[in-house]
Amino acid sequence: MIRIALLGCGLMGAPMSRRLLAAGYPLTVWNRTRAKAEALVEAGATVADTPAAAVTQADLVITMLEHGGVVGEVLFSTELASAAPGLRPGTLVVDMSSILPEQAQDHARRLAALGVSALDAPVSGGTLGAEAGTLAIMAGGEAADFERAREVLSVLGRPVHVGPAGSGQLTKLANQMIVGITIGAVAEALLLAEKGGANPAKVREALRGGFAESRILEVHGQRMVEGDFAKRGSLAIQLKDLRNALHTSAGLGFDAPITQHLTDLYAQAAEHGFADLDQSALFRELQRRQSGQA
Repeated sequence: MIRIALLGCGLMGAPMSRRLLAAGYPLTVWNRTRAKAEALVEAGATVADTPAAAVTQADLVITMLEHGGVVGEVLFSTELASAAPGLRPGTLVVDMSSILPEQAQDHARRLAALGVSALDAPVSGGTLGAEAGTLAIMAGGEAADFERAREVLSVLGRPVHVGPAGSGQLTKLANQMIVGITIGAVAEALLLAEKGGANPAKVREALRGGFAESRILEVHGQRMVEGDFAKRGSLAIQLKDLRNALHTSAGLGFDAPITQHLTDLYAQAAEHGFADLDQSALFRELQRRQSGQA
């Protein structure tokens, strides 16, 4: 049985860990806040004190961390007992965090110099998908390394190999562009319907199954109708991802005006106190604008 280490036991990493343990994989976990890792002991996980200790015996290492800077620190920092010194040649590192494509490519090069293979394999589907094992998994790297990881990744969701190193992160940016833009479209449409006197809940119901149907209309539209903006995904992270998309677009000489406009709207939502809510709380920002608030 493949021995796995998972670094990062937060909102996504914890349910992913539980699925791996339920599938019978030996799992060692590490988290900067140790209590989050220790919560997985009852499910069968072993807790390591440092990233280096976590990966020493691992055949496959999964990272699920906040952003590229943290991934780089946990993998390579000399100020932390980072993973790199503990990695054995032949180990496969699968970074499932959402980071910049250029960072993923840099990490892959640095790991290759240690004789370690790498995939960038960010996910979409949120905590519900992590719990259900239905995550969309977008993997960049060598095809042979993807095949090595496929069985493990299939416990977590639906993995697809999309190209060389960095391609997984590029695909995740495309995903986040679609998600962020569509949330804006659904919010604005429901607010228009309400302004004209229609029942937003019934409007959403009427649209289901037509060409406007989407997972966003289904899930985030329901949250908007109910006014339930408790954080599942984060508006702040959605904003971070859109900014990363614009950064990557600029590097490629690609003009992304729709993404730019939605990024501005999410930034305004964050400025007005909605950053720690679900990303569907963009609805609140658009609602605020309609009310004429400064």
